[in-house]
Amino acid sequence: MKRVVILLVVALFVVAVPVFAQEAAAGSEASGSTAVWKYFAAALAVGISCIAGGVAVGQIGAAAMGAMSENPELSGKALPYAGLAEGICLWGFLVALLILIL
Repeated sequence: MKRVVILLVVALFVVAVPVFAQEAAAGSEASGSTAVWKYFAAALAVGISCIAGGVAVGQIGAAAMGAMSENPELSGKALPYAGLAEGICLWGFLVALLILIL
């Protein structure tokens, strides 16, 4: 599982590098191909972060339900952890907005 995650991160960096690369010749033809990479990188940022957030919420939710079945008073302590895991998706969306704006 760790190898798959590492390969996905490396692939993301390899794909995102052309988006931020400086072109030697500033031409109107090159801006169209850069826009395609920009949209692709934004889609990857949102997609990977939402998948990771979903996996995290699933694992935290299962553990929280198991803990609450034994001790119902733990529900208030498990809720912030689920919120933190959902925040991963929000950060991915913000990164995608920054990619598209800049």
